[in-house]
Amino acid sequence: MHRRIAGKLVIATHNPGKLAEMRELLAPYGIEAVSAGELGLGEPEETGDDFRANATIKAVAAARSAKLPAFADDSGLVVDALDGAPGIYSARWAGETKDFSAAMTRIERLLQERGATTAEKRKAHFVSALCVAWPDGHLEEVEARVHGTLVWPPRGTAGFGYDPAFQPDGHTRTFGEMTSIEKHGLPPRGLGLSHRARAFVKLAEMSLDQR
Repeated sequence: MHRRIAGKLVIATHNPGKLAEMRELLAPYGIEAVSAGELGLGEPEETGDDFRANATIKAVAAARSAKLPAFADDSGLVVDALDGAPGIYSARWAGETKDFSAAMTRIERLLQERGATTAEKRKAHFVSALCVAWPDGHLEEVEARVHGTLVWPPRGTAGFGYDPAFQPDGHTRTFGEMTSIEKHGLPPRGLGLSHRARAFVKLAEMSLDQR
C-alpha cells in the first residue's frame, strides 16, 4: 500500500545541486522541505552495492534522526565502455573537493585508452534511485535512467556534476547547456528529461498530491 507524503519532508542530501533540483521538483506539491544539512544531520556511510540501496540508507538515517519523512536520491553516471564505472562511485571520483572537472578528465582519459573515440563507443546513462522513508520504517522506492553519449570537451556551465559531458539521446546540447527547467522541469513547463525528474514522476504518482 502506497503512502502519501504531506507536510514537512527532510531532503537527505548535503549536495547543493541535488538540493536545488529536489526543492524545485517538490515545489508544486506544497511540501515544506528542509535539508539534512540545515538540520545538522550527519551523512551516513553509503555501504550499498547499488543506487537503490544507498538511497535507502540515506533516507532511513535522516528519517530516524529527524523523526520526519525523509527523501533521498542516489544517482550516478554509468559508462558502458568503462564496464559501468564510475557508477555508485560517481561522487567519489570527484574527491573530497567535488572536483568534477577532474573526474570528467579521468573518464575521458580512460575512454581514450580504450579507443572509445566514436559516439557509438561513448554511450552512457545516468541513474537516479529515489527513496522516501518514514520514521516507522515504511519505504517508497523508485528508479529511473536517461541514456546519452559522452562528449569532449565538456560543454556548458549549468547543472552540476557530470552534466557538461553528457548529451542525452535525441538532443544536441549537453545537460550543462540546458536550463534547470529544460533538464528536470516537469511538463508542461519542462521536458522531465533528467534521470531525477523521471524517477520523481514515478514517485509523485505514488505518493504526492498535486495542488
